[in-house]
Amino acid sequence: MEAVNPTPEQLQKVLADTPKNQPVVMLNLLRFRDRASYPDEAMERSGREAYKLYMEEAGACVRSVGAEVIWSGNSVGSLIAPPEESWDQVLLVRYPSIDAFMAMIESPEYKGVVKHRTAAVQDSRLVANLEERG
Repeated sequence: MEAVNPTPEQLQKVLADTPKNQPVVMLNLLRFRDRASYPDEAMERSGREAYKLYMEEAGACVRSVGAEVIWSGNSVGSLIAPPEESWDQVLLVRYPSIDAFMAMIESPEYKGVVKHRTAAVQDSRLVANLEERG
């Protein structure tokens, strides 16, 4: 099943299940469309180009909540995964807390740029992770 954006139910579950006082690292697995799919179809670019634009514009939103991209790279293949599951890019973003992540995605600035991510991505996974302590 392809997934592009989280549902309100998914957000509420992760919000409820994640301690508020710990950094959260979001694992992003991304598969891009060949051609970006904008509602107005006026913008002609590849999915990868649209995602690059999203990253450029969303960077200020990420930094504004004290978060940072800690790793990004192109995927070369899966060793353990269903055969039909493949990803183009992997991204790790560390947020100071789950509340910081929620503040970012709910901000008017972020809502103005997420259209590029939605247009770019054919399928994705966004997995919240806590670092092990002691």
